[in-house]
Amino acid sequence: MYIMSAVNDTKLNSAMFLLTGITGQEDIHLWISIPFCFIYVFSILGNSTILFIIKIDPSLHEPMYIFLSMLAVTDLGLLISTIPTILGMYLFNSREISLDTCFAQLFFIHSFAIIESSILLLMAFDRFVAISNPLRYASILTLPRIFKMGLVCVLRGVAVSFPFPFLLKRFQYCRVNVLSHSYCLHQDVMKLACSDITVNYIYGLFLTASTVGFDLLPIFLSYVMILKTVLSVASHTECLRALNTCVSHLCAVLLFYTPDIGLALIHRLGKGSSPLLQIVLGYIYLLVPPLMNPIVYSVNSKHLRGRIIRVF
Repeated sequence: MYIMSAVNDTKLNSAMFLLTGITGQEDIHLWISIPFCFIYVFSILGNSTILFIIKIDPSLHEPMYIFLSMLAVTDLGLLISTIPTILGMYLFNSREISLDTCFAQLFFIHSFAIIESSILLLMAFDRFVAISNPLRYASILTLPRIFKMGLVCVLRGVAVSFPFPFLLKRFQYCRVNVLSHSYCLHQDVMKLACSDITVNYIYGLFLTASTVGFDLLPIFLSYVMILKTVLSVASHTECLRALNTCVSHLCAVLLFYTPDIGLALIHRLGKGSSPLLQIVLGYIYLLVPPLMNPIVYSVNSKHLRGRIIRVF
């Protein structure tokens, strides 16, 4: 009833979008907010702890952990970008979001997502160099070079996401302005326009394909080369030790790309898909990687785990 009354208001309809929670569970949104609060709290604490430990411990000022700190900063950025609308809707039933606020949010969400994809690529390169050419590891991945790599990741994320708000701003939104999620995404907002969205569709498809192609494909090739190098090692123990250093990164890649690709396919091809599947996959895409990355790296990295235990 709330959504229908808002939709019937022409002025509101032209200036606002309406966020969507878990369909059919509106009566228990306050209870649903509890796990979301826990996820945000543990994710922020986990990533902040990783950053704090790496900063205060000089022995962790190595390329692998510097890249991990970049990943933690990016995850915090994703969390901060989604907190206002997700918790606002579930805790206070705040469904309305202005067009400008929505465009700003989707810009930050897409920027941080692309930056995270780029950092995962850098981390794959780090593992490739560490295993394939360990003697030159320190000379290849110097601090100035790592800083430049991180800067390129940030510039890339901002540059490719920058057109999104302007591409959406030119549209008139005369349809039912109800979004599929409790946050804004470009592929979700563009469907609500009453204009030709061909340019947006092509650009969004190009961006998804380029992210998967330019990031995921080199990650896959780097692990092919890593396996080739590891299998040539005579010692079975050394082989397992080398592969063990890649487990955390492989988990991070799967956690990020699996829901990302699934959500992109559903938005573009899954017209008859379940709305609940789309909503749940959207939350997994944004909230699970920031929650699980600190846990996975802390569990699999004995060196990092030992420092965390010593501090606390």
